[in-house]
This record gives sequence, C-alpha cells and structure tokens, in this order.
Amino acid sequence: MPETLLVAALGDVHGRFHRVETWMDALEESRGRRVGMVLAVGDVEAFRRADDHRRKAAKRTMPAEFAEYADGLRRVKRPLYFIGGNNEDFEALHDFLDGGELAPGVSYLGRAGVRELCGLRVAYLSGIHAPRFIDQPLKRPITQDLMKQAGYFRTAEVDRVMSLRDVDLMLVHEWPRGIVQRAREENPSPPRPLPSYWIGNAVTRRLVDTVQPKWLLCGHSHKSFAVTLEGVGRPATRIACLDQATRSEESVFWLEYEGTTVQRVGWGTSGHVAWEAGQRWDMSALPPLPVESESNGDDAPAGVM
Repeated sequence: MPETLLVAALGDVHGRFHRVETWMDALEESRGRRVGMVLAVGDVEAFRRADDHRRKAAKRTMPAEFAEYADGLRRVKRPLYFIGGNNEDFEALHDFLDGGELAPGVSYLGRAGVRELCGLRVAYLSGIHAPRFIDQPLKRPITQDLMKQAGYFRTAEVDRVMSLRDVDLMLVHEWPRGIVQRAREENPSPPRPLPSYWIGNAVTRRLVDTVQPKWLLCGHSHKSFAVTLEGVGRPATRIACLDQATRSEESVFWLEYEGTTVQRVGWGTSGHVAWEAGQRWDMSALPPLPVESESNGDDAPAGVM
C-alpha cells in the first residue's frame, strides 16, 4: 500500500493556539498516524505579546497564545503553515512578504505564491478583496488605517497566483463568489440552511476558475461549506470552507493523500471519513449541525471577521 500523508487544515484560529495542539493530538489518535503538516487559512492572529496594541486593532479580545511559541515556552508538534487573513499582526508580517518562520515550526507562507510542502504543490493568496485598495501600493502598516489595508490583497498578488497550474491544493482566506448559488443549483433542498449568496468575492472566483486547483480551502466567513466547481472540459475543484476555531467539528478539516491524490477526507478530530475518492463532494459531506447550547462562548463578536 502506498504511504499516505495526513494533512490537517484549520479555520480562523484567532489566537487559539493551545486548542489547536489538543485537536491535532486527538486527530492523530483517531486516524492512527502522524499529521504531516497543518495548514491555516488566515486570521491566525500570531501576535507576539498578549497586550500588543496591534491586537486591539483587530476589534476583539481573543487569546494571545502565540506569544508562548514565539518566546520558546511552547513548541508545536507538527509544522504549521498559514496565510494571512484580515486580522493579523501586519506590522510583523510586512517583514515576511514572501514568507518566513515566526516561531519554531510556525511559518507564514507570504502574501501570494506557491510552495511545495510535503510533496504537494500548494498555492495561496492572503487577505480579502477591497475594490478601493486592490490597485493601491502596499505600504508598511505603521498606522491603524494602513494595518487594515494590509489585510487586502493587491492585483499583482492575484496575478502571481493566476499564472499557476497543476495545483494540488489552494489556500485563500475569503470565499470565491457564487459557490452558494452553485450549491443551490445542485440541490434545491439542501441538508442545512445555505449562507448568503453575497458571501465571497469575484476576484477569488476568477482566480479559482483559472488555476483550477484540485482542492480549495477557505475561511473568513466562520461557516463550514462544501461544494464542487466543474464543467465540460474543466476538472473538478472541490471546495471546503472552514468555521473559526471554536468547535473542532467544523473548523478542523483533514485530507489523506496517496502521492498527490486525496483518497479520503473528514471533519473534526473523530477520524470519521466524510468523503472518499470517487464520491460526490457537496453539502451532504458536512458534519451534523451543532446543538445551540454547545457553543464555547468565545466566538469572535457577531459581525466581526
């Protein structure tokens, strides 16, 4: 049997690094193998100091647990690679526009590009779309306004990814526009309520339609979602959108690879297989809806993403 690679993905971490390690331990136990790498789809909030003024600009008071990893008090057990969202330590990330290690085993991939990670060709685009700023130059974020603007991707960054082909996995922060409508077209009576049709942006959608990655992972909207984009002459792109890191059931997503082919995937840490190669990937592959009373109570404030 070919050797398999277990890849774990995370929704918006928002500073909650401790629980990520606990979740990865549980996933390894349930799947009976090591997690080869962990990928995070933005809004990681890797602030070095718990009282950092830049955290306050993120409009929430979330855990600042990354400081322990940056100071060497803790160390991640598996390599963690992340892209930028729209809530990050942009002042620090500006010194790593093309990526870099922020703590032992914790690496920022950069604003846009492609990397070979564990034998997989992984493309990525950090940030969200803001039409007013997409053609503006990126400036060092030394003011609150410039920090906010650093969370928006630019045309040159999109173009850098647009030219890529043969991508095994793509990471973006904001959803591509139109995938909710696609899910409605496939199933007029979906197994759970659909998000707003207005989620996502057209630039990311054009990027995905051009590059045609085999799998696309995204975050930002704090909802789990599953849909496939395909058509005549167009290979399938399977999309998994992840919730923020409050409940592992919808914020942890794992993929098991043989070579560069995904054989099976699942949600959470139970090890339950939600999809296998050859099956249809759509909303029926999502985990059961949570019971209202199970919320951890530390979600980001309503309306803040």
